[in-house]
Amino acid sequence: MAATGEQTTEPVQFRPFYSVIAASVLAVLIVIAFTIVGLLLRQSHTGAVFRPSDQVAMIVLGVLLAGGTMLWAVPRVRADADGVEVRNVLTSKRFGWREVLAISFPDGAAFARLELPDDEYYTVMAVQAVDGWRAVEAVRALRARHKRAWQE
Repeated sequence: MAATGEQTTEPVQFRPFYSVIAASVLAVLIVIAFTIVGLLLRQSHTGAVFRPSDQVAMIVLGVLLAGGTMLWAVPRVRADADGVEVRNVLTSKRFGWREVLAISFPDGAAFARLELPDDEYYTVMAVQAVDGWRAVEAVRALRARHKRAWQE
C-alpha cells in the first residue's frame, strides 16, 4: 500500500506452490526411472531383443511423460485494474471485473473459483487449498481487486 493511504494498481500474480514442487520432483523421478530402464534394456528372458533405438525411445518416452507432468506447474492467475486472467493446465481465459460476480473458495473445494453470471463459475487452479495461507492471501488480494473495480 502507498504511504498516502491509496492502494496500488500494480498487477498481482499467483501461482500454486506445492503442486509446482510435486510436479517438478515427479518429472525428475520419471526421467530418471525411464533412463535407467532404457539403459538396462538389452535382452529379456522371454527372448525379446531390445535394440539401441528401443532404449532411446524409452528415454524419450520418459521425457515426454515428465513434460506432461510439468503441465501441473503451469497454472497462474494475474489480476490488474481491468480484470483477471486465469491460466489453468490447458486453457487460459481473461475476464473483465464486470463479468465476475465474486471470488469464492467453497468448503471442501480443491481450487478457488470465479463466480460468473447464470450460475456459472470458472476454476482458478492457481489458488489451491493445499497451499494453505498462500491461498488465503491470493483470494484476499483477488477479492480486493474485484471490490475496487466494482466501486469505481
